Amino acid sequence: MTVPGLKASGGRSGEAPSALHVVTLVKRERARALVRQAFPRRRAHVVAARNAGDVETLLGTTLVDAVLIDAGAGDDAHRLLARAEEFSSIPFLLITTLLPADAPLVARATEAGVCEILIEGVDDSVARDVVARRAFSTRFERALSVPPPVLHLATPLQLAVWRSIVRRAGRPVRTDQLARELGVSREHLSRSFAVGAAPTLKRVIDLVRVLAAAELSKNAAYDVRDVAEVLGFASSSHLSSTTQRLVGAKASSLSRLRAMDLLERFARQPAAPDGDDSAG
Repeated sequence: MTVPGLKASGGRSGEAPSALHVVTLVKRERARALVRQAFPRRRAHVVAARNAGDVETLLGTTLVDAVLIDAGAGDDAHRLLARAEEFSSIPFLLITTLLPADAPLVARATEAGVCEILIEGVDDSVARDVVARRAFSTRFERALSVPPPVLHLATPLQLAVWRSIVRRAGRPVRTDQLARELGVSREHLSRSFAVGAAPTLKRVIDLVRVLAAAELSKNAAYDVRDVAEVLGFASSSHLSSTTQRLVGAKASSLSRLRAMDLLERFARQPAAPDGDDSAG
């Protein structure tokens, strides 16, 4: 979905799956300079929003890794800070001069659940690392860096594929994309992945997407339809059918299930015949 008035930089077709997707609401040139230094082209997909409404639209339609808010954005900054707690999985960061005039907004940001304060002229050189450490995709990848034992993934190829899938943090990916990334044929990849007790590649791709959906479902701002939209499922019904097939649960129950619960359910769920590609 294209949002009118939004300007994107970086994020070309074929970008690295680990590129961060960052939304910014900055009004002052000094804050823009901090963002440009932290996220040069080809290092991240940065979308510059005009107002709080644009940011809210993006949060409801695409998987955002972090939101950067300029303390100089006036009422728009206040509006977004008031909603930070509703997006507990998506880090909100405030860019400020930390002058006395900013003190009330900084205090409000802290109360609202903003995870970091970036101080202009002090944090410019470390801003990218701060955002990357807090980003949704980074935390998701870190939590799943080692394949769960129930998946029986141990070969070098299986581990490389797993790492590539979890770097995408639930975003859609197809077998042919993974094959090109690894320099092998699609047929070889599918055949070599599902060896021994390992699941098929499609089931693993879909499992990671369901794990991401479960994490996003814990955000107060999202219902099942929102999560399906954000992760690129064809519809909420598609997310529901995928969840039911993989873990024998309704998508509406994902907010109550931990990752370990989903993995245990996945191990018990019989595998239904399916193809090699991830639908989505």
